[in-house]
Amino acid sequence: MTLSRRNFILRSSALYAALAASKFRAMASAVEETGLKDVFKDDFYIGTAISGSNMRASEPAFMNLVSKEFNAITMENSMKWERIHPGEKEWDWKTADKFVKYGLSQNMYIVGHVLVWHSQVAPWVFKGENGKDVSKKVLLKRMEEHISTLAGRYNGKMDAWDVVNESVDEGNGWRKSPWLKIIGPEFMDKAFHYAADADPNAHLIYNDYNMHSPDKRKFVVNFLREFKKKGVPIHGVGMQGHVGLSYPNINEFESSIKAYAAEGVKVHITELDLDVLPVAWEYMGAEISKEFEYSDQLNPYVNGLPPEVEKKLNDRYVEYFKLFLKYRDNIERVTFWGTSDAESWKNNFPVRGRTNYPLMFDRDYKRKSCYDAITALKK
Repeated sequence: MTLSRRNFILRSSALYAALAASKFRAMASAVEETGLKDVFKDDFYIGTAISGSNMRASEPAFMNLVSKEFNAITMENSMKWERIHPGEKEWDWKTADKFVKYGLSQNMYIVGHVLVWHSQVAPWVFKGENGKDVSKKVLLKRMEEHISTLAGRYNGKMDAWDVVNESVDEGNGWRKSPWLKIIGPEFMDKAFHYAADADPNAHLIYNDYNMHSPDKRKFVVNFLREFKKKGVPIHGVGMQGHVGLSYPNINEFESSIKAYAAEGVKVHITELDLDVLPVAWEYMGAEISKEFEYSDQLNPYVNGLPPEVEKKLNDRYVEYFKLFLKYRDNIERVTFWGTSDAESWKNNFPVRGRTNYPLMFDRDYKRKSCYDAITALKK
């Protein structure tokens, strides 16, 4: 072999090795840059709820993580009535505007939460100057002005709105809220029509907890059919996914997905988190007015999850994501209620001061083993 040919082979080998190393680094980088939104891109949107404090701070590491992992966002509290419209003539747009601007900049599916709810409503809404309940006419006018102003401000920018939240009391029909007491059941129809008028292209959702419950399922299916006959513009049903290691019965959860989809609406898993702590009540819901006293027995994992509990958490998440993938044609979106365990409301509900582990990222925003468990379903 001549010297020139040997040098050519050595140079070629070195070039090949360099190209191979470069390709390996690119692949490794691609894997590192892949987020949940990419893993499930052919199935449904993957979302997170962003707190007002996180949105206002907009800390780059946090926002970059959200952009990397999620393609749908919901404002956790800062678009609720008491926060954004605290006085009859007072509006606070700062956090909501920042939220919408961020979502648009990242080409995300943006969800407005929430237009009509019985909780976290400013005190003035239901009362007159005399301290007594306002009339039906006055409350309808206040509802319409609130929805037209809020949804109208973001007309064409929001992909979806949670129009009405938690208005069904399973086994008891409509929740006995001030909306029902003053307006009657038609407050539902009015809310959806007002929302459609304010933002005609938005996807309009009814959102509630315990949507796996047979009683609630039956009631919701019945009003979906009634709304369809009356031409009420309802396009989706949100199933809040506040679940635990042993509740609810996943077969009932599946039955509800099937039942709601059969009525021609899209299903959204809107507030997914998986509680690993002892249940503080016999029948789990999300009624935020109820709280229980702290005890060490209700907070057993202050220093981290034991391996056997972490495995149960992983297995349970896998069980749910298998279900979601089974109904990918009916499910529009799966949204986690928060990004890291540190910011989850489950640390303080229904017992304040607990240490819970319900989400995909730990308190340092590192991926947990449950993240790897659900993404493995797509490999």
